[in-house]
Amino acid sequence: MPPSIDPATDPSADRPALDLLDAYLEARWDGRDLPLPDDMVGDGGDGAGELVHWALGRFRSIPCEPEEVFGRGVGSLLTEFRSRRCPWNAAALRLLGDVYAFAATGPRRQEDWARDVLAVLHRAVPDPRGWVRLDCDRNNSARHAVPAYPFDPPAASEFPDRLYRLEWEAAVAALAVMAEEWQAEPAPVRSRPDRDAVLADARTLLDRYGPTARYWTNATAAASNPAPDFLAAGLQSTRSHGFITSAYLGGLDLLEDLGLIAVTDDEVGVFWSFGAY
Repeated sequence: MPPSIDPATDPSADRPALDLLDAYLEARWDGRDLPLPDDMVGDGGDGAGELVHWALGRFRSIPCEPEEVFGRGVGSLLTEFRSRRCPWNAAALRLLGDVYAFAATGPRRQEDWARDVLAVLHRAVPDPRGWVRLDCDRNNSARHAVPAYPFDPPAASEFPDRLYRLEWEAAVAALAVMAEEWQAEPAPVRSRPDRDAVLADARTLLDRYGPTARYWTNATAAASNPAPDFLAAGLQSTRSHGFITSAYLGGLDLLEDLGLIAVTDDEVGVFWSFGAY
């Protein structure tokens, strides 16, 4: 079985190697032909070093041709590498890896946390812990026209008019329903046999931010109630103040969205689901 990092240990000493390999695999997945950095491989052993050596061995075994086979192989390896790097990554990929969603965390640097959220939406800051981000539009050419694509967020001063506070369990449910599709969802979370597992993954993601985190959403159901029943409504029945662009780019209309923001003294977490046609 491929190695995983024990969540009870601190792999911080090996984080540079993990971050470097993650960035390298992502670049190769994106189609960039880069040489393997000379200093990528450490001394090996347990934990992070073992994971790096395993991933490099797998990478070297992927056929270079045809190009699409190589791309699929690297993408699959990157997903597994990230999942094994930490439980938070694994939960994020299980919950949101198969839908059109954005998930990223950035540092909290300003008193007005809306400015820190904007930095995340504009891809201007990395994850403070080096954990996974889900952002299929990071290299989308549409960002030449709309830099934060698929977002067209309001100014920080307008956030109070677009966002509402959420209680913890409502935040968990809002994140859980992002595992659904906006249209023709055959299995809403509320009726799935793995409903409890979906909610557990959502809790794992929000546990990162600790017991003092505050949560905000653009869902209008929270305007008069900080604990709306997102599970009962499902994604298709959720209405919100839009943070997405109205521009028609690349043959895609963005018409619906649901967002969740977690705010702590040190981090801001941003989770968003998009309805596109």
